[in-house]
Amino acid sequence: MALVLHAGKTNKNGYKVLIVAEYSGVKVLAPNFEIGVTNKTPEYLKLNPIGKYPLLITPDGPIFESNAIARYVARLKPDNPLCGSSLIDYAHIEQWIDFGSMEIDANVLNWWLPRVGQRVYLPPAEEFAISSLKRALGALNTHLASNTYLVGHSVTLADIVIGCNLYFGFTEILTKSFTSEFPHVERYFWTLVNQPTFKKVIGDVKQAVSVPPVVSAKKPAQPAKGKAKEEPKKEAKKEPEKPKAEAAEEVEEAPKPKPKNPLDLLPPSKMVLDDWKRLYSNTKTNFREVAIKGFWDMYDPEGYSLWFCEYKYNDENTVSFVTLNKVGGFLQRMDLARKYAFGKMLVIGSEAPFKVKGLWLFRGQEIPKFVMDECYDMELYNWTKVDISDENQKERVNQMIEDQEPFEGEALLDAKCFK
Repeated sequence: MALVLHAGKTNKNGYKVLIVAEYSGVKVLAPNFEIGVTNKTPEYLKLNPIGKYPLLITPDGPIFESNAIARYVARLKPDNPLCGSSLIDYAHIEQWIDFGSMEIDANVLNWWLPRVGQRVYLPPAEEFAISSLKRALGALNTHLASNTYLVGHSVTLADIVIGCNLYFGFTEILTKSFTSEFPHVERYFWTLVNQPTFKKVIGDVKQAVSVPPVVSAKKPAQPAKGKAKEEPKKEAKKEPEKPKAEAAEEVEEAPKPKPKNPLDLLPPSKMVLDDWKRLYSNTKTNFREVAIKGFWDMYDPEGYSLWFCEYKYNDENTVSFVTLNKVGGFLQRMDLARKYAFGKMLVIGSEAPFKVKGLWLFRGQEIPKFVMDECYDMELYNWTKVDISDENQKERVNQMIEDQEPFEGEALLDAKCFK
């Protein structure tokens, strides 16, 4: 008996199984499948009572849940490299499969489904889904900074599962402006989908160019079931007008507005942060004369404050790419402060141990409390407020904004900007 896969033609979970089958040399038949029709027939429901798909028919009985099906097909080939070559490889493959399902796929769907009308759209829920997805992609990005594939040096079951999870996100809702924050994930995804085996199953891939607009949640009007016999209209009794105070008590309390960030309640500042970020990004020559001068012309010492930071455990920075990933992860977790901050992080030294030092511009006179509370990395740095009346400190600010090299007598390994 041949293996038969019931799944939609463009279903990313069906793709997982077909790609695994191609890598493993296992023949899987995929007959025509009409979602909402095939999986509602009595014959199908007998094999899977809740009508889920994909569904694999095997000589030993049916299997549903795409990850379980993919594992089954992979293990039909003895010593399949997709399953790893050791116990720890096997564990890491399983780890990433679970990660892909719970941290990537779930959050992509939690963002996408309400926008296309398949769930109730709630802005706070969307914000949570996006922040959770960014956290997951940040972790994946860090891992891929030093790894071509998730486990070992070739494609495994973990790559196929996560690749298909990312495929749905990239093609439906993750635009280039979103994924560009995760360059190693981008490189990894396009490497996978351009593998001949992937391409044979899924074809050419185009990234989403926009986030789907929210579908109106209005319910269709209910059709009239028949006209009731009209009764003569009775003149409504005019109620005596209530005192305004009494009437106000009967008005349903309006939903409370979302509390503002305390930084939004500060007095207006003459410094427009986006103007500075734009000037910084667009200045390619004469940086001192244009960008640095422009910064001090814009800077509002009453509305903003400058801070130096230095990593507390520089002696531990013995591997360059690990140190760079550490800084990159910190900047990703600072995303919640993007509206209120600008930062430069320098990785200093031509050999280990590398020093990590930074300069930050924050709205207000203190480091924002919500940043201190939410970004655990903040505790890993010593923070010192800049005294701009001190010309030496002011010049140090200039050098850090400019990525001056050598910096404090040492070479720069890298300079990263948060803007």
